[in-house]
Amino acid sequence: MTRRLAVVAKKVGVSEATVSRVLNGKPGVSEATRQAVLSALDVLGYERPTQLRGERARLVGLVLPELQNPIFPAFAEVIGGALAQLGLTPVLCTQTRGGVSEADYVTLLLQQQVSGVVFAGGLYAQADAPHDHYRQLAERNIPVVLVNAAIEDLGFPAVSCDDAVAVEQAWRHLASLGHERIGLVLGPGDHVPSARKLAAARAVAGRVPEEHVARAMFSIEGGHAAATRLIERGVTGFICASDPLALGVVRAARRKGLDVPGQISVVGYDDSALMNCTEPPLTTVRQPIEAMGKAVVELLNAQISGSTVAPEELLFEPELVVRGSTGQAPRG
Repeated sequence: MTRRLAVVAKKVGVSEATVSRVLNGKPGVSEATRQAVLSALDVLGYERPTQLRGERARLVGLVLPELQNPIFPAFAEVIGGALAQLGLTPVLCTQTRGGVSEADYVTLLLQQQVSGVVFAGGLYAQADAPHDHYRQLAERNIPVVLVNAAIEDLGFPAVSCDDAVAVEQAWRHLASLGHERIGLVLGPGDHVPSARKLAAARAVAGRVPEEHVARAMFSIEGGHAAATRLIERGVTGFICASDPLALGVVRAARRKGLDVPGQISVVGYDDSALMNCTEPPLTTVRQPIEAMGKAVVELLNAQISGSTVAPEELLFEPELVVRGSTGQAPRG
């Protein structure tokens, strides 16, 4: 018991006496500290005292599709920090190919009696993907917030970066540099943010030829393969649905002996970590991660506290960050 008090106290950053008061239901402890101690018990694998077991754990599932794309760890850091300030403990659930699926994670989180779940870049962003596990959460009235894109019939609040504004900024930037053959490197056909980006490009350009649109998996390799096709079709300006895709375009151009930005210009999306350290530094459209992450936690906490939250999508304004991967279109 003494060791348990010491471990929990160290985890929370309070005295052993404070932990003891919480475990024994004694007064003199703030609600935030009390919830932090209970969350620490759950995370460390200690059983709660009998009189406290009926309460839902102060755990929040944070479900991410991967960690290789730096944008997801960035969101996790902001959201996790904001949750901790509220006495909520994030449980990171990262999908791996052939490993635990998003639906499996939902089952595990429900078994842990989580207070809520945040999804970033999940199957909800794919219109043709299975969504039954989301409906399972809705049926149990588990608070949920989605990051970037929302399937309307799911009925969850969402926090998104405005894809239409992002593409408009990128397109106008490339056009101002004289690029006339602008191409798009997007995600799969049922990927909602990619569909929004394509619709925005058509709105700002009037028409985008199908041969100037390439679909790819969200990776450097996917961007490389897609760009190879588009370069052969004469595209000189690239707008990409993620920074890794953009880095793949840069690699494809170099493999063909083309200079970036002398002959090929590339715009990414996210402004994820280290994009100012690439060669050349990547021009990209920045998602306001800090503001979006805090909004996610505010929406989630409101639901946990019993407030009704409208199933709407909050759109945040992106920012074009011009660096060295874009330049004047080649002549002739």
